[in-house]
Amino acid sequence: MAVSKTASSTSASKAAASKQKAASSAYGAPAQRTQSSRKGKRAWRKNVDIEPVEEGLEGLRAEERVTGTFLQNKKDDELFQVDVQGDDEVRRTLPKFSERVLTSTKILSERSAVPAVFSRTASSAKVEKRKAVSHEDKSRLLRMSKRLRKGPFNAYMDPDQVGEGSALLELSEAAKKAGTYDVWSEDVPERPAVKAPQTDNPRTHIALPAVPSPHEGTSYNPPLTAHQQLLRAAHEKEEQKAKSAEEVEQLKKKLEQARATAAAEAAAAQGVAPGMKVDEPVEDETNEAESADPLPPKKMPERKTKQQRRKAERLRAEKRALAEKAARKRMLATVDSAKALRKAIARNLATRERLRAQRQAALQEKLRSGLAGQRIGKHVVPEGEIDVQLGEELSESLRGLKPEGNLFRDRFLNMQQRALIEPHAPNPAKKPRRKTKEYEKHSYKRFDRGF
Repeated sequence: MAVSKTASSTSASKAAASKQKAASSAYGAPAQRTQSSRKGKRAWRKNVDIEPVEEGLEGLRAEERVTGTFLQNKKDDELFQVDVQGDDEVRRTLPKFSERVLTSTKILSERSAVPAVFSRTASSAKVEKRKAVSHEDKSRLLRMSKRLRKGPFNAYMDPDQVGEGSALLELSEAAKKAGTYDVWSEDVPERPAVKAPQTDNPRTHIALPAVPSPHEGTSYNPPLTAHQQLLRAAHEKEEQKAKSAEEVEQLKKKLEQARATAAAEAAAAQGVAPGMKVDEPVEDETNEAESADPLPPKKMPERKTKQQRRKAERLRAEKRALAEKAARKRMLATVDSAKALRKAIARNLATRERLRAQRQAALQEKLRSGLAGQRIGKHVVPEGEIDVQLGEELSESLRGLKPEGNLFRDRFLNMQQRALIEPHAPNPAKKPRRKTKEYEKHSYKRFDRGF
């Protein structure tokens, strides 16, 4: 009886242990019921204990994570090694003072030999190793990004220094060729000759003197004809200025009248009195879309048949042949008149050359008197004012003569007309925007209180 009791207790403990194991697995197996069914082969297969198989598979996976493959597939030389010297790197990495290591360090040190799974398939070809950035490229990229760079003694480099900023200043030719030639040598390298422009300098044709002689009419006791001639020239010049100003005013008036007429017509079309402002009604976009007529559908071109394409190609070939025939006919017709054409071309060339020579002569003649009245760049060279006195303003002697004109202005305009300095637009002094405010002090208001 004792033996049977012991056997029954042992079997009961084993059954409880198997039930506990079958309930949950440490390797991710699905949980099973504590009271498994024993009815049929299907129930036996479902509730069979696979814990040893899972332990063996997990051991193989651990070997693969550590070594990259199974240990049973490796040779003895790969698994075992006789170390008689020791590894200095391992000795340096060993802890000197404490054998305790942080848990985070342990987790980070455990690396699997199996490559990670990527979301996209990688090519079978080996990925080329990224090339290291050279020092020159790194400095150039830092200059472009305007980052602060450290120099010797951990000092920041000045970005305003020549070649250190974002301007990407490269070495000059002189710096690149430094040390390759002797500065004090007598052999001077030949410089290439500078090709002069084909156009003539207008300064060579100008014959205007630096101090031109004044007109006879500007004398304090001028001849009658010279004085009248100078008065007529001044009058014509002022009349031309007044005429141009009047034309500008008339153009402005016409523009204003056109704007007013357009506004009146628009108001009359709307049935509103001129000058009256009326808010324009805003129509609903949906109503406009509904009231608008729908656009006709665009007709897609149909595909041509082979017969139509052959016909179009034949028509194009016929047109091309007719054009070539007409061109050949014109060329044959011009062969007979080659001499006449040669003479006509020679006459045209001679006429063009003569007209060009005339234009050049007229331009040179115009340049002799200076550049007055011509546009040079954005500005026009001023002609200068005519200094003239009326008949009643003329004095009989030098004692009563009044000074006229400005010698500095005359010399400045003369230099512009002789192409010595470029013309400029008048730049008058700008008036200050802020006006000076005057305040009356309270004591000044009551200056008579003390008396």
